Amino acid sequence: MPVPSPTRLPDRPALLQGVRRLVVKVGSGVLSRGSFTLDTRTIQSLAAQLSACRAAGRQVALVSSGAIVAGVGRLGLAERPRSIPLKQAAAAIGQGALIWTYEEAFAAHGVKVAQVLLTGEDLRDRARYLNARNTLFTLLELGVLPIINENDTVAVEEIKFGDNDRLSALVAALVDADLLVILTDTDGLFTADPRRSPKARLIPVVTGGEAKGAYWAGAPATGTGVGGMASKVEAARLAAASGIPTLIANGTAPDTLTRLLAGETLGTLFLPDAERLAGRKRWLALASRPKGVIVVDEGAKRALTERGKSLLPSGVKGTLKPFGVGDVVSLVGPDHAEFARGLANYTAEEVERIKGIKTGEIQRTLGYRHSDEVIHRDNLVIVNEGR
Repeated sequence: MPVPSPTRLPDRPALLQGVRRLVVKVGSGVLSRGSFTLDTRTIQSLAAQLSACRAAGRQVALVSSGAIVAGVGRLGLAERPRSIPLKQAAAAIGQGALIWTYEEAFAAHGVKVAQVLLTGEDLRDRARYLNARNTLFTLLELGVLPIINENDTVAVEEIKFGDNDRLSALVAALVDADLLVILTDTDGLFTADPRRSPKARLIPVVTGGEAKGAYWAGAPATGTGVGGMASKVEAARLAAASGIPTLIANGTAPDTLTRLLAGETLGTLFLPDAERLAGRKRWLALASRPKGVIVVDEGAKRALTERGKSLLPSGVKGTLKPFGVGDVVSLVGPDHAEFARGLANYTAEEVERIKGIKTGEIQRTLGYRHSDEVIHRDNLVIVNEGR
């Protein structure tokens, strides 16, 4: 992957000067320094930096891993558990220790904190998504710093986010953040594994399109983390889809967050190449889980992706899964690759009856007409335009 030329590098101080709300994610590898105990000095330093950020007039939400690591230490286990029940038990034990350590650290700066535990289902369901959004905004308006983690005690594979990197991108979109900062145990994104290759170079800037290219995105540097660089790049890509830039930097270095926000060139800056999505479309693109699938022809796909049109019955080839009115559906082309999502105006059974016909024939075919469109463009978002 080519390193961007200096002429393409943005003015970081100017970019960061406009940041009024940010989400900071810190991983287990940073908080524990690779051990199975929370590193109190690291958490105290992070609290001091975040408190200073707030004192400068910014709103901050923190997405923090560390519950399972803290629980493993308290249980006296030799390694991170592999089974879900043991992970859940460790999380239940460790979450209390984690939030207590944060509360103590932030209290030294007069900052109140709140614990917010989420599962994937909380954000996939539109009503619960809006409820979580309202809660976070209320906390921020009250001057409270939300500390967000996945609710590992109850989460199973079907409702997990996957890792807190993805969760941080979803939270950034949820609260309309101006910036996402991911603090990890490496200096950023490299052209190769810096632990093995002396030729590895730090990539200072990545655009949205370049994020789809080839680069080193290996496993975590410590045995306490989960996602590695690949999940952080994916989180940056998700944030970019909402028009939110992301900074990935080394959280184990001194005062990293303070130096980043001052405009120092640290880590890797991921720049979005798309405008910020509106609230409903942001939810459709990032957090929703499609209940059904609509297959469209190539002409309809081009009309949706290139001209921003609504999906009409004439462009529909068929459905693959059942769904109801108002459900989120995935749109796929002739190659069956998803390229968009939207809210259906008709059930799967109704779509099968009106597929391929003109809008004027809906009434005669069904005996009624809810809408001229199968999916209106205001309720449709492109999620993979390049496919």
